[in-house]
Amino acid sequence: MLELKNITKIFNAGTVNEKVALNNLSLTLNDGDFVTVIGGNGAGKSTMLNAVAGVFPLDAGQVLIDGVDVTKLPEYKRAKYIGRVFQDPMMGTAADMWVEENLSIADRRGKRRRMTWGITKKDRARYKELLAQLDLGLENRLTSKMGLLSGGQRQAVTLLMATMENPKLLLLDEHTAALDPATAAKVLMLTDKLVTENHLTAIMITHNMKDAIRHGNRLIMMNQGEIIYDVSGEEKMKLTKADLMAKFAEIAGQSQESDRMVLS
Repeated sequence: MLELKNITKIFNAGTVNEKVALNNLSLTLNDGDFVTVIGGNGAGKSTMLNAVAGVFPLDAGQVLIDGVDVTKLPEYKRAKYIGRVFQDPMMGTAADMWVEENLSIADRRGKRRRMTWGITKKDRARYKELLAQLDLGLENRLTSKMGLLSGGQRQAVTLLMATMENPKLLLLDEHTAALDPATAAKVLMLTDKLVTENHLTAIMITHNMKDAIRHGNRLIMMNQGEIIYDVSGEEKMKLTKADLMAKFAEIAGQSQESDRMVLS
């Protein structure tokens, strides 16, 4: 479903601030894979997701989604393949628009526009049904502005918007980091449900190693723009946080005492 072939991204090339964010990185995801991604600050995790989404051009390499080479496609043309949820609950939605209007925009992503009513009775009934699955009472708040929802409610709706058209890829960039532990757990439970029920292929970046171990069928660790550890299946299920810390220190060859990974 996703192939990254020797992708490289260098920021501020040729200057004193040159940063190799992705270093000849290759990764293949099969249909239905749910991959969690961990690594220290500046390891290249978000840069990898941005490369997949088309936020910037690559310096080298290819990106293929479901066999289609999208390397040269701009971000807006990749939107029909990708659903994305950001760390900030305020991103990915229009705060001054109603909940149903936000859902309508997501519902029409990548489709041809027609001269018709924006939201039909049929649409509204579908949105109510989808929101009811969240168990947050939002099916009765279709005409509430998104900006009036709590962070957890908004992130749940954003997740719903990102998955409602069954994208080829779901990109989750620390999408629970800004939430309190109880709300984060609920959003992660919803994530598992949507990924499983819709058979989505997903990549989830997290700094919480327990979440990285608990969720998904595969885990990769990044350092300095490279994948330094890739584990899946039974081996992943047996991992512990101590195992991951030891593996990172062993492969990266450095202490991570000051890294955010420890704080998780």
